[in-house]
Amino acid sequence: MTLLYHTPLTPAQQVVAGIDPVQPLAVADRVRFSELDVLNHVNNTVYLEWFERLRVRYSQEWGISNYGAGGVNPRIVIRSGNIHYRQEMRMDEDYIATCRCSAFRTNSYTLAQQIWSAGTLRATFDCVLVLLQPDGSGRFAIPDAIRARFIAVDGATQEG
Repeated sequence: MTLLYHTPLTPAQQVVAGIDPVQPLAVADRVRFSELDVLNHVNNTVYLEWFERLRVRYSQEWGISNYGAGGVNPRIVIRSGNIHYRQEMRMDEDYIATCRCSAFRTNSYTLAQQIWSAGTLRATFDCVLVLLQPDGSGRFAIPDAIRARFIAVDGATQEG
């Protein structure tokens, strides 16, 4: 299968790539030389950059924030996160970063993110994101349309 980089993958493309279960948002890319460390594998901090890149895209595509391009844009901050490195990655490996909301509350939601390569899960990152008012003065409620999308598209559960 030839991967299209930086383009959301369809469920069928995810299945062929070995992602199980398929995710609401999955985007492919390739490991670059600049992402390697002295041991010649992907530096641990790079995974966080990959996860961030997809997390921003997810926020834009789901309508959570367009990051200042007009309208009301809440501040999105990470309250906590847990990364699990499962298997190293090397130069020129194709990988697929995935993202889905697994749970949400009134002002916060949990994202489950993954990195896959050659049908193998290489890293996971679970993080809790909190929405704040644009000026940082207080919490920002997740709009009903986004809550509905979390449930319908991502299969998320509402907590508390």
